[in-house]
Amino acid sequence: MMRDGVAFSAMVGLGESYLPAFALALGYGSVTAGLVATLPMLAGALFQLATPAAVGLLGSHRRWVVLCAALQALTFIPLILGALAGQLSLVFVYLTASLYWGFGMSTGPAWTAWVTTLVPRTIRARFFAQRARASQASLFVGLVVGGMILEHGGIEGWPLGPFALIFAMALGSRALSAAFLASQSESQPAPIGETRISPEAILSHVRTGGHARLLLYLLVFQLSVWVAAPYFTPYMLGPLGLSYAQFTWLTASAFMARVLVLPALGRVARRWGTRRLLMVSSIGIVPLPILWLVSDSFAWLFGLQLLSGAAWAGFELASLLSFFERIPPKGQTSVLTVYNLANALAIVGGSAIGGWLLSHGWSGFDGFAIVLVTSCSARFLSLALLRGVPETAPPDVIPSLRTLSVRPSTGGVQRPILIGRLRRSARSSGAARVAAREGLHVES
Repeated sequence: MMRDGVAFSAMVGLGESYLPAFALALGYGSVTAGLVATLPMLAGALFQLATPAAVGLLGSHRRWVVLCAALQALTFIPLILGALAGQLSLVFVYLTASLYWGFGMSTGPAWTAWVTTLVPRTIRARFFAQRARASQASLFVGLVVGGMILEHGGIEGWPLGPFALIFAMALGSRALSAAFLASQSESQPAPIGETRISPEAILSHVRTGGHARLLLYLLVFQLSVWVAAPYFTPYMLGPLGLSYAQFTWLTASAFMARVLVLPALGRVARRWGTRRLLMVSSIGIVPLPILWLVSDSFAWLFGLQLLSGAAWAGFELASLLSFFERIPPKGQTSVLTVYNLANALAIVGGSAIGGWLLSHGWSGFDGFAIVLVTSCSARFLSLALLRGVPETAPPDVIPSLRTLSVRPSTGGVQRPILIGRLRRSARSSGAARVAAREGLHVES
């Protein structure tokens, strides 16, 4: 299971993270490069809804997870062939990315239900903390290696050859991940119902305790953010004229800032409360797009990325703790599945607005400036929805974070791994302290 996490994260760093850059290298415009990072996420969230039926048909969480992992690895084949040929139709770019996200997100609910039968409750906190640390290191290495290959790995006669190489390495990493998954047992099959969507439970959770207001704020804020977020890659590789190496280090810096500040943010959430942490981190995220217009100095942008990663770590930690804290264990998967869908709709909506502005406004730097200012203004206006969001007590549900993708503007796209509860008792406090220290869980 540890090796699977490392191999999966290497695939994320080497592969999907560079898909928008690949779209630009193929000659497609900024709007296409931005949308290829967001539209497929909606396909993934929709495909995830079929997981319960698929698990029931196969009669096994393990079989479904291994099948989806293997199919996700195969989605890199069209990208490799396109890079070697120097061309790939836009339809195949979107289709390949959609299948990648579809197979990838479909493993989430089934994998969570499966691994909770394999890892004893008494060691879950420590084990998943160690697994997260190894996975984060692997993703960082994969991201940097991919960037260095793109910067220095030119192949005569094959201008897109470096992309073919990193996509081949990503395919190999996910194939290795699938092999590690297949080698694990399923001696105690989890009930199929663990991944079944329950509309009644979801509506009950949203309607109580002010969660409807919180959900509305999270979705509107995400929509505002993603007006600009998917267009940072074309902005960095276009008007700013950054090299692949500079692009990689700026992207990696935001991701590592997330990782490094998370343990401290867990302690902050304990002292401040989740609502205050959510408010402060949201305010920190609001002005970031405009600050990109102040200077194109690499040192300035590097500092902005560190600030961005820290602010986004606080935002996602606070929002996850606030929203998932009261979900009964049997309702966690259902709520997370529907939340992923709603979040994907907000992301696609925001990216569509940004794409429309780019395609109907000024070109070059001025067009990107309009998108960045619009996103900043929308973020500021959405803060009004924080009024009425309830405070939550330190949670029983302790979320682990799984990185699905790395993005220059936010540091990454992450989702919680809901592996059960850690109750506030003398017996569990030691494990909770270990988890908080490792940055995976936040109760301390």
